Amino acid sequence: MITRKEISIAAGIVGTAAIALVAHTIAKDDDDAPTHAAGGHDHAAMLAGAGAELHPVLLDDEAARRIGVTFAVVERGPLARTVRAAGVVAYDETRLVDVSPRVEGWAEEVYADFTGAPVRQGEPLLALYSPALVAAQEELILARRLADRLETAGGPAAENARELLDAARRRLGYWGIDPDQIAAIELRDAPERTLVLRAPADGVVVEKNVVRGSRVEPGTVLYRIADLSRVWVEGEVFEKDLALIEAGRRVDVTVDAYPGERLEGTVAYIHPTLSAESRTARIRVELPNPGLRLKPGMYASLTFDAPIHDDGLHIPRSAVLTTGTRSLVFVRAHDGSLVPREVTAGRVAGEEVEILDGLAAGDVVVSAANFLIDAEANLGTAFTSHHDHGLHTDHDGHTGHDAHPDHLTHTRPEPAATHHDHGSHDDPGGAHTTPAAPSHSTHTAH
Repeated sequence: MITRKEISIAAGIVGTAAIALVAHTIAKDDDDAPTHAAGGHDHAAMLAGAGAELHPVLLDDEAARRIGVTFAVVERGPLARTVRAAGVVAYDETRLVDVSPRVEGWAEEVYADFTGAPVRQGEPLLALYSPALVAAQEELILARRLADRLETAGGPAAENARELLDAARRRLGYWGIDPDQIAAIELRDAPERTLVLRAPADGVVVEKNVVRGSRVEPGTVLYRIADLSRVWVEGEVFEKDLALIEAGRRVDVTVDAYPGERLEGTVAYIHPTLSAESRTARIRVELPNPGLRLKPGMYASLTFDAPIHDDGLHIPRSAVLTTGTRSLVFVRAHDGSLVPREVTAGRVAGEEVEILDGLAAGDVVVSAANFLIDAEANLGTAFTSHHDHGLHTDHDGHTGHDAHPDHLTHTRPEPAATHHDHGSHDDPGGAHTTPAAPSHSTHTAH
């Protein structure tokens, strides 16, 4: 007697075998399914349309309205582009001055004692004690006395004394001592323990490297003074926009500190090198800075109105389909059909694009829903190719499709009114009718 457990085991074995048989059948059907490798038909590739010659598309007004087709006229005229760049306010490098002693010494007094201190040309910065300066002052005093004593005697001796005095003055001058200080030393007839280093220009102390008692070496930068009455704004312009920028072009500059305020400047310089990392080039804009409102380090935005052409063709950007190797537009012909045409696109300006070749002024192009038109044109190419190459003759001489009879309608269903009758094998005439390639003028479903 068969038990319930044995019945369950048998049922499981039968079920497993059935599943395996179904899987094997499906795999075999997939292997036997026509791939059209012999005919070279890859419908996905056909629909991509890359490199294929597209067919014109004919849509009635209702179909065009339903899928949202709009048109634009190719216009001729000026075209300008607004270029925006990020920038930073910087010092005018031509107005930076370093204060550096030319002799060894010590800072006895520091008058400009903090970074950011405003200074005027000639104002004292620090008092420097230097044994070399003291010795040079003593030589000056001795030369002064000798010249005075021999002045009345005249002759070569007096001339030599005057030359010695001039050499002592020049020595102090070469070390950065002002002429009025040298004259004061001669008038006082006694050396000073310290000599004052003065500001060489108006500006603001932007760098300070000395405090009271510091030992300084020749060449040490003690102060850096910047004249901020004029500043630079250095911007980064992308490589694709460089052709639109030139020296002298007007620029609008805005900074976050003064919202709504536009400052006008001009491009003073374009750097000759390009950043390999950011693919940008630096440009310099010079701006007056009354009241020192612009601070170095501020972020700025630069805006240029750059003309692309004064008299050229342009269309909406949405009208151009780019496949990677070519650019296409669909031009409306006199009979209403939409004809694909290859064009050469130039620079982009907002929602417009420059057309260098392929169109003429007055042409009407599809400006919206052109992706659907492109798909329609590619489908026409695929259907024509299938009809031309997908027919075969059987051993009885009858002509028919090499695949399933509904292969075309599976890819793209036709309206019921346009289906062709293939005939029946039970028909006494036995005639097979080959379906014609679908006409694009009859397609209204997208």
